[in-house]
Amino acid sequence: MKHPTDMRRGPNDPGLENPGRRTMLLGSAGAMAAVSLLGFTPLARGEEPKSLPDFAAWKEQNALIVHSANTMETQRGAIGQGVITSSDRLFVRNNLPAPSEEIVADRDAWEVNIEGVKNPRALTIGELKTMGITTVASVLQCSGNGRAFFPHGASGTQWSVGAAGCVMWTGVPLRTVVEALGGPVDGMKYITSTGGESLPDGIDPKTIMVERSVPMHALDSAMLAWEMNDEPLPLTHGGPLRMVVPGFYGVNNVKYVKNVAFTESQTDAKIQASGYRIRDVGKKGSPDQPSMWEMNVKSWVTAPLETGRAGRNMVYGVAFGGTKSLDKVEVSTDGGQSWKQAQFLGPDLGPYAWRPFVLAADLSSGEHRIVSKATDVDGNSQPEGRTENERGYGHNGWKDHGVTVTVS
Repeated sequence: MKHPTDMRRGPNDPGLENPGRRTMLLGSAGAMAAVSLLGFTPLARGEEPKSLPDFAAWKEQNALIVHSANTMETQRGAIGQGVITSSDRLFVRNNLPAPSEEIVADRDAWEVNIEGVKNPRALTIGELKTMGITTVASVLQCSGNGRAFFPHGASGTQWSVGAAGCVMWTGVPLRTVVEALGGPVDGMKYITSTGGESLPDGIDPKTIMVERSVPMHALDSAMLAWEMNDEPLPLTHGGPLRMVVPGFYGVNNVKYVKNVAFTESQTDAKIQASGYRIRDVGKKGSPDQPSMWEMNVKSWVTAPLETGRAGRNMVYGVAFGGTKSLDKVEVSTDGGQSWKQAQFLGPDLGPYAWRPFVLAADLSSGEHRIVSKATDVDGNSQPEGRTENERGYGHNGWKDHGVTVTVS
């Protein structure tokens, strides 16, 4: 059931109302110029959006926090307890403005070039649909989800927990397409996908284009998707065709994909060469730093968020293991001093999907710090703290992701 939610963050969602935060931080006049040129319109801190941008106007506005014209976060309280995230509540994160609606007018005519295979060629979505089909449930999560918790004021959208959702993707396995084209050329180490956004004249394409390389082992799960949650993939989320790499951070799931190449090395596009790299605070990005590829194990509480009544309370949340299935989720109502194992809710939709969880907890009057900790089948658990890094990427520490609830 859909329900209205307040557009402003509460005390358990740092960001817009936290004076030490910024909705977007731009490090130079040149960066500001590029933002203006590309149509980004970041909101001033605390400013409430008057409406959703046209390309996302179909979304449920009361379930979202609008950070800018291209970044919208799901309210923590709007995540709910479902295995699948409703499309109209799913967060939005575009590195570039979305293309015109014209590209989804004739979806089956959209072409993607496949290169670095023995028989390279362009294929339409119509042709892809005859080659094979699969449906996979997978968490889609921005690399910076949790950035708002970093004390150094990491630049970028100040996501709390809502830059993530679990959706059903339908399309053709990339391996099926590659095998039909004779397989990859020998020696290829990466899958490099290029988005189909329009780029402005006068700017070096490599500095702004969305082109990402992932390791070759991603071929085991990668797919070219044309549906999301059993409906044609919306332009808002990369339609008519998107590269989907289950278990990998969202930036690798390239929208409006126009080219897929098997390559010997990673692309030299800025978004890969220096962007989305884990680096120490104050350091610049470079290709020798870890790239934001596979997601780590993570969880957070979705209810209660601020208040509760003394006695039995149901603590809800979501958890996922990135590329691995979960073993368990534990919940603490005393800030991590003691833990109890929660129960998974709903069906297990595979290693890439999230698992909603619940714990029945007896809470006394007063303040309770409620936190959750997930562990995957290989024994990897969420750490207590965060890994400090310049851009606030990959945060899965359980301490920051908790909520303080006042019980009366």
